[in-house]
Amino acid sequence: MRIVSASVITLFLAVSSVRAQSGENTAAVAPVRSYSSLPESEDWSFLKDQKLRQDFWDPIKYIPLGADGAHLTIGGEGREAFEQVGNDNWGKQPYINTFLLQRYMLYTDWHLGRHFRVFLQLKSGVEALRQGGPRPIDEKKLDFEAAYFEVGDSGKTNWIVLRVGRQELNYGSGRLVSVREGPNVRQSFDGFKIRSKAGAWNIDAFAVRPDLDKTGLFNNVPDHRTAFWGIYATRPWHQGISFDTYYLGEDRKSATFNRGTATELRHSLAVRLSRPIASEGHSWDFDDEAVWQFGSFGSNQVRAWTVASDHGYSFPNLPFKPRLSVKADISSGDDPRSHTLGTFYPVFPIGSYFGVLKDTGPGPLNFIDVHPRIQTQLPHGVSVSTDLVVQWRENLHDGVYAVPGFLLVPAAARGGRFVGYRPGIEVKWQIDRHAYLQGDYGIFYAGQFLKAASPGRNINYMEFWAGYKF
Repeated sequence: MRIVSASVITLFLAVSSVRAQSGENTAAVAPVRSYSSLPESEDWSFLKDQKLRQDFWDPIKYIPLGADGAHLTIGGEGREAFEQVGNDNWGKQPYINTFLLQRYMLYTDWHLGRHFRVFLQLKSGVEALRQGGPRPIDEKKLDFEAAYFEVGDSGKTNWIVLRVGRQELNYGSGRLVSVREGPNVRQSFDGFKIRSKAGAWNIDAFAVRPDLDKTGLFNNVPDHRTAFWGIYATRPWHQGISFDTYYLGEDRKSATFNRGTATELRHSLAVRLSRPIASEGHSWDFDDEAVWQFGSFGSNQVRAWTVASDHGYSFPNLPFKPRLSVKADISSGDDPRSHTLGTFYPVFPIGSYFGVLKDTGPGPLNFIDVHPRIQTQLPHGVSVSTDLVVQWRENLHDGVYAVPGFLLVPAAARGGRFVGYRPGIEVKWQIDRHAYLQGDYGIFYAGQFLKAASPGRNINYMEFWAGYKF
């Protein structure tokens, strides 16, 4: 971690100075009963007032432990999935692979007074019937997804908190740093993080190593061949708009791209402007992000970039409350004839980067895509999303990569730019705030390049989910 120490120490001292000049934050916290993708961010302290308890699980969401607000929260989730993939990797596995996935997670959140916190989260992912056996994203019999200790008081106007241990990272849209929610086993990291608030800014600084998921019991270890660090800052702007800016650094002892394998040191600088869907008083929503990457790859330089956008318009007063949106993204590819690696690398991206294809198909490297989508809300908590993804290669001298970033189809002397297109549909029934059922279906139709450089068969993907959170 060649540059992280000075940056993190400087940030820690600066925010500590702001904190020392701050007063108490007396603003009341409005009760929020929804479940987050990161349970650690949920606040159930309002249930200290027993008159607000109305759910079967409320008694374990706030268990008092003594004076000074000390309490324990218990929660978790179970998820069952039936998945079927035909012609995975466009026919390199020319069969229909049908298998079952199970995920179970249980956490305890110990608030030991105002200044200390311990968060423990167990995970268990089980795979059955898959030809070829489980992938690392499919199975982890039992281990800690999170196990960390925090010291600090976030109840101030300006504050700083130090976190040490195993933890999840999830920032912004998840394009570069995500918990990998779509696949069966989520991503975790070992290291430390400094969380802070200074005025309108929320700032995180972290230095970690990703965990290597092994299939056994409590045998995950940090990946000592990969170091990951960064600073992520976000603040509200105006009219419901948020502004994010961040820096990420990654040092990999072995990185593989179309041009070959070498050690890699990559830095990412980014800005993001966003306004959430159906924000109060606004029908337009958007999520725009630009990333510049630089560093070294063996004896070569790294110069890569991406620009991503998602613009939508909601009609809350029409039947079924439709939202129409279009994503348009581009990320740079590489020309191995140069001495500069040009392939953009998404670091630890969201697992379902392109919608319904959760763990197969192309990823956000060396690509151009257009992605229209229609979302509707039906009665009784049912939502339907239909979309179309059309993709091309940004650089004809580079290949097609998977979502995690490994090479799927090397560049070929022929085949052109067009990779293919994928229509898809997702139907979800949110039965109540705990339980849901979901079905996804999509076909990725191989384009000219894939037919020339691979078997070129169409990927057929289907998945059914049943989940429960408490």
